[in-house]
Amino acid sequence: MAKIPVAHIAGGDVTEGAFDDAIRHSITKMAHLHFVTNSLAETRVKQLGEDPRFIFNLGSPGLDTLLRTRLLPRGELETALGFTFRKHNLLVTFHPATLDAQGSTPQLSELFHALDRLGPDFGIVFTKSNADTEGTTLNRMMEKYVEGRPHCRLFDSLGQQKYLSTMKLVDVVVGNSSSGLYEAPTLGKPAVNIGDRQKGRLRAASVLDCAPESAQIERSIRAALTLDCSNVKNPYGDGKSAARIVAALKSIPDLRFLIRKRFVDA
Repeated sequence: MAKIPVAHIAGGDVTEGAFDDAIRHSITKMAHLHFVTNSLAETRVKQLGEDPRFIFNLGSPGLDTLLRTRLLPRGELETALGFTFRKHNLLVTFHPATLDAQGSTPQLSELFHALDRLGPDFGIVFTKSNADTEGTTLNRMMEKYVEGRPHCRLFDSLGQQKYLSTMKLVDVVVGNSSSGLYEAPTLGKPAVNIGDRQKGRLRAASVLDCAPESAQIERSIRAALTLDCSNVKNPYGDGKSAARIVAALKSIPDLRFLIRKRFVDA
């Protein structure tokens, strides 16, 4: 309304199991420039009636940050976390599945059952859920679960450096966070993606999908341990997106021209 052009990153992505889709597509309709992360997203933004001249498929700038972040070596990370890693280690992040037919709490309970079947030889680092509906309940469940389990630790938030450092060190990323699909492939780590929260997103070959059922989760984690993900290609780019975005912005001689949008019919 202030006649300031809006640039939107990662429009056109789909996450069928979460409310995010409605918000993301709404922002697309309010934005004037679209920096999408993949070709499928580019097609969807065009379907929303956006001008193809102002849709740029340049990859995810989140990977730029990952590649520029100094990752902590094991000893330094263990000191920072106050946690000793085991022979096998998992990074677990489970957010509310806001649109799933099955509630989030039984899904998290199934994940706990799977982790118990793996046993205490697995070191498990949990990060708490986000602020979506049921997030507080899931966090309380995690707090209760880690009590009396010295091979588990729960953190409100690890922050970017410690989170990425942990991801680089562990054997498998587990849960329903987008980081298992976005960042984990670049770090050469397999991810076990539970349920439908990320349904619709592109997946690298390193991502194993499974239903929120304990036996399937356990099997998927054990299968992930056998994967060699060192040469997996990340469908969200090469970590050089920021420079491309800047170049695209500079290529538009008059940004004021963008203010009056027109709907582009197919």
